[in-house]
Amino acid sequence: MTISFNANQQHPMTANRRIFLRNGCTTLGSAALATLMGKTGLASPTPSPAANTPSPMSGTHFAPKAKRVIYLFQSGGPAQQDLFDYKPILNKMNGEELPAAVRGEQRLTGMSVNQSSLPLAGSHFKFSQHGESGAWLSDLLPHHREIVDDVCFIKSMNTEAINHDPAITMFQTGSQIAGRPSLGSWLSYGLGSENEDLPAFIVLVSAGQGGQPLYARLWGNGFLDSKYQGVQFRGGNDPVLYLSNPSGITRPHRRSQLDAINKLNQHQYQNELDPEIESRIAQYEMAFRMQASVPSVTDFSDEPESTFESYGEDARKPGTFAANCLLARRLAERDVRFIQLYHQGWDQHSNLPKGIRGQTAETDRASAALIKDLKQRGMLDDTLVIWGGEFGRTSYSQGVLTPDNYGRDHHPRCFTTWMAGGGVKPGMTYGATDEFGYNVVENGVHVHDFNATILHLLGIDHERLTYKYQGRRFRLTDVHGHVIDPILA
Repeated sequence: MTISFNANQQHPMTANRRIFLRNGCTTLGSAALATLMGKTGLASPTPSPAANTPSPMSGTHFAPKAKRVIYLFQSGGPAQQDLFDYKPILNKMNGEELPAAVRGEQRLTGMSVNQSSLPLAGSHFKFSQHGESGAWLSDLLPHHREIVDDVCFIKSMNTEAINHDPAITMFQTGSQIAGRPSLGSWLSYGLGSENEDLPAFIVLVSAGQGGQPLYARLWGNGFLDSKYQGVQFRGGNDPVLYLSNPSGITRPHRRSQLDAINKLNQHQYQNELDPEIESRIAQYEMAFRMQASVPSVTDFSDEPESTFESYGEDARKPGTFAANCLLARRLAERDVRFIQLYHQGWDQHSNLPKGIRGQTAETDRASAALIKDLKQRGMLDDTLVIWGGEFGRTSYSQGVLTPDNYGRDHHPRCFTTWMAGGGVKPGMTYGATDEFGYNVVENGVHVHDFNATILHLLGIDHERLTYKYQGRRFRLTDVHGHVIDPILA
């Protein structure tokens, strides 16, 4: 069965000038309310015979391996040669020119295209093998050593995008051009929610991190209904903006107010039959329920000391990557469908040795702790955890190479990410790069393949999850993508 919704289908009683003009734009009210999601997706559409809603689906296309996803997105492009992809020839040939045959006709960014030399830069960090799988890790990742046999490393990731914004947009939406629905929105649309008191798609951004900007459109609903947009939780006492009642407003007062607003919205819906009005009602109701559910899930006071020993002391500080990893586990326990973490700061064009050391100090321990925590709770089998950025870094140094310092430019041709749990084979490495870490030489994995595999693990055929918009059926993987069968358990 194809999961499909015709966004252009018009109710026969609504084909008038007013509705035509209304459907041609997005109101300020709808945009403001889009930050709060309804619980329903295709698995449980909003029940209204007049609404332009998707057809009910009987379930996933096939038995899913994963029920939920935690995506640890490392914004900026981590340098694979300094973390996972051991290339000793870079140290042996440190300072020598990148062979022309290795680069070929590949384009460079505007930041290094005018360099007179492209000197190879060996890593300053020592590599060694760990676990029964013998996975290579640099000494920047001491805590990853404890999870290598639970993880599948994909060393042959590749993309066309060479700059940050189109590259991260490509990973999150399947297109370099902004405006498409995000991965989490597609999953919310296709599968709905398993928790009526929390959104199906929640976003956590590490606080206080510099680096490439992150835009709300990265977790936006695009042309899907606004109820499928991601909801951002922030660190601190008020995790969701405008959720708390102002001073003097009690919960019964809020309930009475919502009942009155809902009556007005229902009246408007009967006149206009606009499905976004129903979404607005659902979003108000979700916000009301979240007033009770969010304080509970964000309160870590019930966590034992052993939790903070595992995740690190940063987990006590709201908004840190460690705290967000712990919050992600708590959200996963409550069956939130898609939990997206973003951690900025991996864009190391210069001063890489110092910069990457700081980044791994912030992320290594908590990333490993999350895997161990889920496994200990029996949740890793049906929770897919993903770690990776929008592209990799060059094997040559951007700028001047010195004995103590180097930088690396953007490199989309090959980079490393990892997946764990949720039906992925543990303790394996898939794909390979050449001896310089510059090109894929075995089992290349494109972004579309990666996203197709994520959907597959959740029981969705990526070719059949579609949405008709402006006369065309869109999907996350566009007209591309193949499931990476060898990594499936």
